Amino acid sequence: MARVKTGPHRRRHHKKILKITKGQFGTRHRLFRRANEAMLKSLWYSYRDRRNRKRDLRRLWIARINAAARLNGTTYSRLIHGMKRTGIALNRKMLADLAVRDPQAFTAIVSKAQTS
Repeated sequence: MARVKTGPHRRRHHKKILKITKGQFGTRHRLFRRANEAMLKSLWYSYRDRRNRKRDLRRLWIARINAAARLNGTTYSRLIHGMKRTGIALNRKMLADLAVRDPQAFTAIVSKAQTS
């Protein structure tokens, strides 16, 4: 039987990896082994940080809501508890957006949540 070598397949694989790491510093875009390590690491970082971005944005929204709630004489936890009791169903992203863009509407929500 004839011997099968991986020349064309391996070359395609190497070119694909080097194309992915284009723009990286030094040997990380020139040498296959270093480029492969860089690519694996970068893909792992992007996977991890897509999840961390959601965590960071939620923390930002909570900080904005808390700051606006304190300007209205309450705290974040009391506001959220009051909203749940009165049945106001606004997520934190929309609530933070209201706090920044429309303080009067946010004040109305706070007063409605405090009355119950």
